[in-house]
Amino acid sequence: MALKDLKLTLIGGPTVLIEYGSLRILTDPTFDPPGLYRETPVRFEKTSGPALSVEKIGKLDAVLLSHDQHYDNLDASGRAMLPTVGRIYTTKVGAERLGGNAIGLAPFETCGFEGQDGERLFVTATPARHGPVGIEPISGDVVGFALGAEKPGDLIYVTGDTVWFDGTAEVSRQFSPRVVLMFTGAAEPRGRFHMTMGSEDALEAAHAFPRAKLVAAHNEGWVHFRESQDQLAQTFSTFKLADRLTLFEKGKPVVFEAG
Repeated sequence: MALKDLKLTLIGGPTVLIEYGSLRILTDPTFDPPGLYRETPVRFEKTSGPALSVEKIGKLDAVLLSHDQHYDNLDASGRAMLPTVGRIYTTKVGAERLGGNAIGLAPFETCGFEGQDGERLFVTATPARHGPVGIEPISGDVVGFALGAEKPGDLIYVTGDTVWFDGTAEVSRQFSPRVVLMFTGAAEPRGRFHMTMGSEDALEAAHAFPRAKLVAAHNEGWVHFRESQDQLAQTFSTFKLADRLTLFEKGKPVVFEAG
């Protein structure tokens, strides 16, 4: 199909509304108000709510769920709205746990997706490692997603909760997206090591995807984040890359023109 404008709206945390033509797709749904989920073994405390409610977002064609096992990527309200969505793309084990309309994809597995109005996209799961080497038994399986309009991966790459590693580098070798949506924040819920991208990882992404615009989500709203969007922007400015990073303001759409 002919290229169209791509519109992204940050709802809060990892939750971003992706609009392309008539297609409306949501990443990791989190809609709960602020509050403490638990103290141990990891403190999960939400400090700000969503910019838009589930009701105000309205009809969705699909959800891209990087993983279902952590509250800051799928909270109670987000879990409750999943049955109302046409399809949920997630990890293989996540789809088994969720059942229903959940579709599990392995890294680099691609499927065709048709929205409620007949428009089509390619959906490809991408590798993600939710922390340093050896973290998998603790953090569990996670994936990112590459969406394609005319061919796989040519539209947007959503990193999911990951650091930069060989798997994300391979994404850059296989796909050339217009936009890279990075889950940043340098999260430290368990100690002095990052579970999500910090500035160094984001700089790697900027160089690996030289033609893509970059945006950063999942860097506010929870106590375990160590780096804000403004701090990330300062790093990009220091490295003379300020023009590569487009800043989000919660609830306000950002449009990337087809060009």
